Amino acid sequence: MIEEFKKFIMRGNVIDLAVGIIIGVAFTAIVKSIVGDLINPIVSLFLGGVDLSGLFVPLSKAEYASLADAEAAGIGVFAYGRFLMAVVNFIIIGVVLFAFVKMINELRNKTESAPDSSPVPKGPTTEELLVEIRDLLKHSQKA
Repeated sequence: MIEEFKKFIMRGNVIDLAVGIIIGVAFTAIVKSIVGDLINPIVSLFLGGVDLSGLFVPLSKAEYASLADAEAAGIGVFAYGRFLMAVVNFIIIGVVLFAFVKMINELRNKTESAPDSSPVPKGPTTEELLVEIRDLLKHSQKA
């Protein structure tokens, strides 16, 4: 059973998957930084500096100044602002990832379609080879 497990782990697919997950985690940090540090401040400018994630409705009669105050008091809250921000972040992340993948695919297509810079020497055509063989056979028959 241990040998089977070793074979399973050492198969290329499992190792490729592990590398993909590790790179995905690292890439997630980059995307979160792009969204949180670059894009969300721009969105905030358009919304007049309003932080949507702070919007909530307390599920009690008491009034609270902020979502953090309501949560600290242990009151149930309907935090629709967080949901709205999650939706906005999802859309932004989707657009950023789409642009990134599109850019990578365009670079890949340019690399694959670029002609090879080293010229391949052109060999003789089939007809030229047949003529040469015929001539060699004629010379060998004369001798």
